[in-house]
This record gives sequence, structure tokens and C-alpha cells, in this order.
Amino acid sequence: MNRNLILSVFCIAALLLHSCSEKELTPVLSLSARAGITAPTSGSSWVLLETEADQMLPSITWSAANYGFDASITYVVEVDRVGNNFAEPITIGTVVSGTSLDLTVGGLNGVLLAQGLPGEAATSLEMRVASDVNDDVATAYSDVVTIEVTPYTVVIDYPKLQVPGNYQGWDPANETTVIYSAGVNDSYEGYIYLGDPAPEFKFTQGPSWDVNWGDDDGDGVLDPGGANLTTTESGMYRLNVDLAALTYTVAKTDWGLIGSATPNGWDADQDLTYDAATNRYMITLDLVAGEIKFRANDDWAINMGDTNANGSLEYDGDNIVVAEDGNYTIELVLSEAVYTYSVTKN
Repeated sequence: MNRNLILSVFCIAALLLHSCSEKELTPVLSLSARAGITAPTSGSSWVLLETEADQMLPSITWSAANYGFDASITYVVEVDRVGNNFAEPITIGTVVSGTSLDLTVGGLNGVLLAQGLPGEAATSLEMRVASDVNDDVATAYSDVVTIEVTPYTVVIDYPKLQVPGNYQGWDPANETTVIYSAGVNDSYEGYIYLGDPAPEFKFTQGPSWDVNWGDDDGDGVLDPGGANLTTTESGMYRLNVDLAALTYTVAKTDWGLIGSATPNGWDADQDLTYDAATNRYMITLDLVAGEIKFRANDDWAINMGDTNANGSLEYDGDNIVVAEDGNYTIELVLSEAVYTYSVTKN
């Protein structure tokens, strides 16, 4: 046989063997055991106290997930209200290649309040641990344990963006014209009454012009130091800003009250009147025993109810119960990080 041909055969064989060897050595990741929460156990109850804010809670612990290979695993501890099926999970901690999470009382309390849990009230929560090893393997979840947590009320200093404009004298230090990050993240929202007939405004981070955003192209994308944002008429506007994506939306809103307790039932709104002096909406009218909600622009796209019956409002929240017939004054407050209301019988 030709010597060159023999060498070629040997080279091809060597390459094939090397390829097979490489393939055999490549680890195949497959989940053989999920993480399992070992503490707390179902039925545990935590009452959070402000006097113990700096103290550590009992550690949250779990058994490691097994992917059949010594891999770096990211664990995320999540909770959600019982019955919500983790539709809106709250992340309370992330751990890489560990099997325990330590939290302070104040740290957990702040996370729960920021997500709308009521203070001084026991809330039943489901807890699970999610494990991720890489993007090619689906997230795995532990079995769920149910615990009861009672947060305490504190005044949360939510992150905020200033909204100076011609409607308030272009003053970025004005703390009454700000929008908030209620989730303590890069997303900001707020309702501001732009009283100038041709409103112009910008967003600033902090009470100065050092860091500010406008929109040079009018395309909904924020530009550092960009052109003024504009609208065509005065009114109450819902402002949303995503600082991570540098995007924003501006939507005019007119608010009303609707429900089985109102004169027109669920068929038509009772218009609320904005009071610039108190920066809130108000209406006084006769109600019958039934239910009410707040909504904008005579439409259900933006509506608010009270899921926890605690005086704070959530988008698409539960109907608000009116217990008996009578004449009532209803107020709607959209000027804070947490939207609130009151229903007072006269």
C-alpha cells in the first residue's frame, strides 16, 4: 500500500477517535433530584418586629439539586400569596452554589412591603426554591412550603425620578412632582397633573439637572440631555419610565368611579373631580350596598381595586365593598408611591 495512503488512513482514524473521545467526555446535564426546602417547614409563622430589624431570621435552607454533574447552580428563593400559583413571585434572595439564605428581619420586611403586603396583618405565603444550571436546562422548582408572615409598617423611601417642567417652574428640586419605583427596581411610575396648556417636561435623577433625560426623536426612547418631552393639553398624566431600557410612556387619564353601588351600576362611570389644592380626586354621592372600583377614561384598560382591603390600590385589584346605603365622600390619591383611597360615610 502506498505510504502516503497509509498515513492518511491513520490520520483519519486518529481524528475519528479523538472526536468520539471528545463527545464521550462532554457532560450531559439532566436533573435527577430537585432542591428541597428543609427549613422553614410548612406551618411556620414569622412575626416581624421593627425593634428587631437588624436581627437575623432563621436560615432558609434546602437540599442541593442534582444534575448528574458537579455544576455551579444558581438558587432563587421565591414567595407568593397562597392561591396565586406564583403568578407574581417575589424574589427574597439569590444564592450561587449554596444551600442556605440568611435574611435580616428588616430586609425581608422591606421586600414584602415593597410588593404590597399589608403591615400588621398576617399573610399566608407559599415558598419555593428555583434552581438554574445553564440556559439549555429548564428551571427546576422545589416542592412548596406554606408559611405565615406578619410584616410591620414603615415609611419606605422609594427610589424616585423628578419631573421638572413648565407646569411647575422647571424645578427639579420640587418633591411634589416626582414618580416612584414602587418595586424598588429600574421601573418608575406616577401620576402628575401637568397644568400648563402646552406641557413640557423632562426626567431628572436627583434634585438637579446633572443627570436628565429627554427625547430627541419623539420615539419613546430617552436620550441623556435630550429635548423636552411634550403633550398637547393639560391634565392628569400617567408616566412610566424604564431606566434599564431607557423607554417611557405618557398617557392622559380622566378618573371615574363605577360599580354596583353607584347610581349607574357597572354601566357608566361617575366622574371624579381633581382638586389641585389637595392633589387628589374627590366625589360625593349616594351609594347603595354593593361594590365599586376606580377606572380611567371610561375604560377597563386602567382600573384599580383593593385586593387586601387595606386602603391601598392595585391595578385590576378586587372590588371595594360598600357595606350599606348612604351618602359618601370618596377620595382617590395618586400622588404617592402607593396609591390609596378613602370611602367615608357622611
